Amino acid sequence: MAFGGLTNDAGDGDNAEINMIPLIDVMLVLLVIFIITAPLLTHAVKVNLPVATSQPNEVKPETINLSIQADGTVHWNAEPVDAAVWQARMDTAAQQTPQPEIHIRADGDLAYRNVAQIMADAARAGLSKLGFVTDPKDAI
Repeated sequence: MAFGGLTNDAGDGDNAEINMIPLIDVMLVLLVIFIITAPLLTHAVKVNLPVATSQPNEVKPETINLSIQADGTVHWNAEPVDAAVWQARMDTAAQQTPQPEIHIRADGDLAYRNVAQIMADAARAGLSKLGFVTDPKDAI
């Protein structure tokens, strides 16, 4: 609604303001209609579904204990092997699914180049799960 000012003009001009009250009333009526009809639009069919439980078949990867003594002797799962044997076994282990985990147990007095050679052979074969086993009792 347009109200005149405090002046006493003749005020014969046109009123250019839009009356918002009817628009708000229409909007509120539409809002009430949508609130009432929205829950009626869901069509759900009641179905008794069967209940089943299953456990996923988790295949645990094999663990290979690779021990290296201070003199450079390598043991594959407590069996002494030479370089050609462990390289061939690493090649066959890399083809398995899932890949086995290699746990490297190296003597503290061992030169690092021996451990690096084992790690390089494992990487060349495609084995990616390498871990080092230490003894926490000997920690300083």
